[in-house]
Amino acid sequence: MTPRERARRSAAAMWSDDAASPWVGMELVSVEEGRAVLALEVAAHHCNGHGICHGGVTFTLADSAFAYACNSRNQSTVAQHNSITYLAPGRLGDRLTAAAQEVSLTGRSGIYDVTVTNQDGTRIALFRGLSRAIGGQFFDETREEETAR
Repeated sequence: MTPRERARRSAAAMWSDDAASPWVGMELVSVEEGRAVLALEVAAHHCNGHGICHGGVTFTLADSAFAYACNSRNQSTVAQHNSITYLAPGRLGDRLTAAAQEVSLTGRSGIYDVTVTNQDGTRIALFRGLSRAIGGQFFDETREEETAR
């Protein structure tokens, strides 16, 4: 199995059990080993009292991209620590895209950077996530390799 196939199988398995991301309105755009891209169109219910995209929605989008990137190796992984810096507001009707990229993976710990941009390429937020592998897989690769022989 190639790294790309593993990442896509892992993402499909995660997405099938992920009630939160679709509920918020996210779309899984792409996933590769150590990388993922998710997008969201800012609707009225995503906006706060200032009429801009709620920071928690932006954080959730970035966090979901982080999750798909750090789970792309078919190894169950969770967030250990996350932080976000807001650079510009997301606005009603904007298409926000969160692109996650692995920075480091050592043993069970990983570091991922996520950039959230709008449809014009304006950076909305920068997010850094630290991950920790907890054991377990989305699918049994050993069994599939034996079946394929």
